[in-house]
Amino acid sequence: MKAGDFEIAGTTGNAGAALPGSPPRRVWLEISLGTLTGNYRKIREAVAPAEVIAVLKADAYGLGVLPIAEALIEAGVERFGVAEPHEAMRLLPLGKRVQILSSVLPEEIAPMVGAGVTLPVTDLATAERISAEATRQGRAATVHFKIDTGMGRLGILAAEAAGIIRAAHRLPGLNCEGIFSHFPCAYDAESDLTHRQIGTFCALLDALAADNITFAKIHIANSDAINNFPRASRAPFNAIRAGINLHGSFDTAGKRTLRVAPVLTLKTRLTAIRDLPQGTGIGYGHTCRLARATRVGVISAGYADGLPLALSNRGHVLIRGVPCPVLGRVSMDYTSVSLEHAPHAQVGDEAVCLGGAGAHAVTVEDWAAIKQTHAYDIICSFGNRVERRFVG
Repeated sequence: MKAGDFEIAGTTGNAGAALPGSPPRRVWLEISLGTLTGNYRKIREAVAPAEVIAVLKADAYGLGVLPIAEALIEAGVERFGVAEPHEAMRLLPLGKRVQILSSVLPEEIAPMVGAGVTLPVTDLATAERISAEATRQGRAATVHFKIDTGMGRLGILAAEAAGIIRAAHRLPGLNCEGIFSHFPCAYDAESDLTHRQIGTFCALLDALAADNITFAKIHIANSDAINNFPRASRAPFNAIRAGINLHGSFDTAGKRTLRVAPVLTLKTRLTAIRDLPQGTGIGYGHTCRLARATRVGVISAGYADGLPLALSNRGHVLIRGVPCPVLGRVSMDYTSVSLEHAPHAQVGDEAVCLGGAGAHAVTVEDWAAIKQTHAYDIICSFGNRVERRFVG
């Protein structure tokens, strides 16, 4: 099965792919498409009858958008969300609805209207530009009104939204299909702001309905809200936006009501093994000095490949299923680990940096906690020399 420049099932994608005739890549991500589609089905069941909009911005969070999109289409996805036009254009050949969720610049409107991309309206001026271009092209442009109910980033301010939407509805060439908003704090199950946002949004819908202005698509729930605020997946809302939950990850705060599973495993190989004497300093700055003679391995992955620098002297990798602690500072290309508990390890052995099974498995959330960040940052950080291998 082919997906653009990608070949599915046991092979590789463009990102980090080895050149013909060259040896295998030293670092690779194994991405389980079976787990991905299983996660989608769990989300779909949890929010039914609402539609699941699969958010695949930033190359599906850096994992490789085309194989992931094709797998999701086979599982039943009908609509994708992206951040900007080039991301939309990559998905359009797959034949499903694609919508930009953030904003659209004036020079982007003509090609996006021509391509049939669903566009966000973030102010009246944008609506007028889209209307003028759609009229010029002799077609209707599908739009969703983006409402700022508390995110403070993009969209029509809630207090001004009713008037602007009424004015936009009078413009020619617009198919005003949808309306949506976004949560900044839905990872917090106790967030009063999130409850207020839902109330503000519903009040706006009521005000517009009094003027016979209604919408086919109404959405506010993101991945966090699916877990923490089920109200945001029920009427009047009839769609949700699933992004990082599709990959089996969560914000480090909040509930875990969805039993989704991680889709990715980051692997590399053991490059060198040495027996080093007591007192040896390891890596830049000698932040680790061996307290006793130790068998030390070096794996072929570092922060250029996505290993957080914060793993220095704190994290571990799995070699032959055994946790091997990181020694010293993570380097750009290599990381030293203790083989004290893996005495039979050999050069060439696989090292699981992220993933694995059992009590010692390393999760995206584990890395996020060590780095004091969130799961999105971890998943988007894998370098371009990391091969993406799609399996299942």
